[in-house]
Amino acid sequence: MDTRRGAAGWVACVLAGLLLVTSTGCAGSGPAAGVGKPAAPATATAATIPAAPKTATTAAAGKAAKATVPPPGQSGAAHTALKMLSTLPVKGRAPKTGYSRDQFGQAWADVDRNGCDTRNDMLRRDLTAAALKPGTQGCVVLSGTLSDPYTGTSIAFVRGAATSTAVQIDHVVALSDAWQKGAQQLAPARRVAFANDPLNLLAVDGPANMQKSDGDAATWLPPNKAFRCTYLARQIAVKAKYALWVTSAERDAMARVLGNCPATPAGPTPRPTAPKTAAAPAPAAVPPPPAAVVPARPAPVAADPAAAYYANCAAVRAAGAAPIRRGQPGYSSRLDRDGDGVGCE
Repeated sequence: MDTRRGAAGWVACVLAGLLLVTSTGCAGSGPAAGVGKPAAPATATAATIPAAPKTATTAAAGKAAKATVPPPGQSGAAHTALKMLSTLPVKGRAPKTGYSRDQFGQAWADVDRNGCDTRNDMLRRDLTAAALKPGTQGCVVLSGTLSDPYTGTSIAFVRGAATSTAVQIDHVVALSDAWQKGAQQLAPARRVAFANDPLNLLAVDGPANMQKSDGDAATWLPPNKAFRCTYLARQIAVKAKYALWVTSAERDAMARVLGNCPATPAGPTPRPTAPKTAAAPAPAAVPPPPAAVVPARPAPVAADPAAAYYANCAAVRAAGAAPIRRGQPGYSSRLDRDGDGVGCE
């Protein structure tokens, strides 16, 4: 009797299990959602887990690629000249009233206190194979070679009254142009910094610099077309640094040129000035011997003003002879406004 009851119970359990399996398999289509839920995680796991890492990896790679490749028209985080141009104020040209070179301080002052004037600093920076004058602590450049950015030619520089003007130091943004576009409002010390800022200075072909005069981008561009984008980027960087503005004609000329080179960075950093001691060659390398290169200046010159060699102080500075003292070749009382014996100070 107990045996039969045990067997019957066992059969009932098997039948109940079969019914449970059958009911579970149909739960997804019936209202008994609680019964079908256990199968759902297994289905979701099989469908989504293998794909998730792949999706995340692809997204990360995309972000990395975007971070590696700079946006069009930019070099890394640097702003382009075109972008910086759009930040410059556009105004009309102010009157030139009150302008003089003296408004920007002494010509070629030693603003960085390195014991050498700015002109020679720039010659040492921009010339190759520079020979320096002995006894000047590696300051004064006697000769060298300029790869001129304005004309694309090579120019041999030799210091001297008749030869120094072949290479001149140009203010990329001319002083007169700056005066008419905001520099009048700068503090005097700020104008001195502007006139001696290496960012705003380039050793260039003398005749090309004279042709440029105080022109802006609307009236003059370097004959060397390959340098125009860099030239304008430099002008824009200088004007942005000193809070100067551009005229509408100037802005349009800049935008037109930079449209052909939109990735040009704003204001490329100029080459650092080489240490004076590093630039100085061995004494034997200075051709010719110092006595021949820098002849002793004759004692007095003729008192007759007509005998003066230089037409004005601009010519004296361009020749690298400023300041010029009484008794030196080319000195004239008309170059010495205060009569202290030192002209073109």
